[in-house]
Amino acid sequence: MGHGVRRALTATATLAVLAVTAACSGGSGAADPTSSATPGGDGSATGSATATSPTSATTAPPTVGQEHAVPAPGPRGPGILAPADLLVVGANTLDPAIVDQVKALDGVTLLQLSLAEPIVENEARTVAAVDPGAYRSFTPPRFADFEEAWDRVAAGELALKQRLKGKLSTDPDGYLRLGGAADAPAVHVGAYVQQQPLIDVVVNQTWAETLGMPQDNALLVRTGARAPATVAKEVRTLFGGTAAVTLVDKATRIGLQPGAKLIAVVTGTVADAVGVFRYTVLGGGRIAPDPAWVRDHISTEVVPILGAVTCNKLIFPQLRAALEDIQDQGLADKIHPDQFAGCYYPRFIAGTSTLSNHAFGLALDINAVENQRGTVGLIDRGVVRVFQKWGFTWGGDWNYTDPMHFEMNTLVTPKPEGADD
Repeated sequence: MGHGVRRALTATATLAVLAVTAACSGGSGAADPTSSATPGGDGSATGSATATSPTSATTAPPTVGQEHAVPAPGPRGPGILAPADLLVVGANTLDPAIVDQVKALDGVTLLQLSLAEPIVENEARTVAAVDPGAYRSFTPPRFADFEEAWDRVAAGELALKQRLKGKLSTDPDGYLRLGGAADAPAVHVGAYVQQQPLIDVVVNQTWAETLGMPQDNALLVRTGARAPATVAKEVRTLFGGTAAVTLVDKATRIGLQPGAKLIAVVTGTVADAVGVFRYTVLGGGRIAPDPAWVRDHISTEVVPILGAVTCNKLIFPQLRAALEDIQDQGLADKIHPDQFAGCYYPRFIAGTSTLSNHAFGLALDINAVENQRGTVGLIDRGVVRVFQKWGFTWGGDWNYTDPMHFEMNTLVTPKPEGADD
């Protein structure tokens, strides 16, 4: 992907036409583009394409709440078709006066959106609430022209990054819960598309309030013919440290540059345990959280069975209660302290630029040797039930299992012995 204007596709003969998975009302089908065309060097399709006609099956999306429906964008109009070179993220709504100054920079075009990172199966998934008709122009050509996808986002469904298809757990009707708690908002998966880099999920802008996202706290910025690093420096000066500015052009998005200062805006039940998470990227997949955040949120305490552990302060009351409950039920020998793999890890998930709940100190891995990812695991199911009772999600329930992993998803206040239920 280059930094200039992408060539727009103008004829259906050159478009990788859709093959739409049938989706009855309330069903789990999601639209996914398929093509027999050979991708061109710029991501466009060349040659002829074949498709399943949308009229050959029932393609109406599942019924969703009308409060999350906006007018469908329809076919993409003329205009710039190119990825962003910069992602700007603030903890709160960006100052409109500064946004106007960014917009006025030479060669710059931008899209303002709401952005946050709910925890989905141990990973902070970046969710963007967008105008689907405007956001689509930041995706590769065959996805920008994937009309069904953007119509579904407008109707209230979500579009999931294509490489995540089948990797996240949805309910039987195709709804994905955006957060770890049992009552976290669930949105129907309407389509799979290749997203703008560093974004995993898009919904339309009506979802921002429902998902607890700060309004208009982010920008996608194209720098045109100008060097992204030069424009990034100007944007950082304008915001004066109130927003994180990340290079996401092709040359830098294969790995975040050491020294980059970033902000994660965590939403959902555990948001109070995280707050605004500011951190600096280090080498080797490591990060350095802001020292003030560490002082306020992380501590080392002694808990039953495991001994001294370092975690987020808010996890300790219910972690201690869960381990005491395990002892009371005679299950203490089912947890092996020598296989405890930790709680607070300030780093990205291996091989990615994605934060896990471990980076916030809100997850722990126990009996790690015998409970590897992708297996059913040997951990005692009675231990699992106790952790779930005390507000923890178990990774063994996920599509790609992680049976050693427990993460806090609900704040549970332990009651004194003898207190009324």
